[in-house]
Amino acid sequence: MQVGDEAVGAVLNRLRRAQGQLAGVIAMIEAGRDCKDVVTQLAAVSRALDRAGFKIVASGMRQCMAESEEGAAPMSEAELEKLFLALA
Repeated sequence: MQVGDEAVGAVLNRLRRAQGQLAGVIAMIEAGRDCKDVVTQLAAVSRALDRAGFKIVASGMRQCMAESEEGAAPMSEAELEKLFLALA
């Protein structure tokens, strides 16, 4: 599955944001910050990654249904559902 050109920038921004948030979580743990604060920031990282994954799947859905790499059969509805569920 390929990410549509229009979605690449949005996905990269979300992943960079998550990367920065994760670095913040690591720094918080190293500094001995309160558990509640760490978990709150970790949840933000998780949401950012989920959003990036959903954007990738949503962007590539048309290509998955219509075409595939190297002449293989297009992805089935069940295979697409499995991709979505992998993010759930």
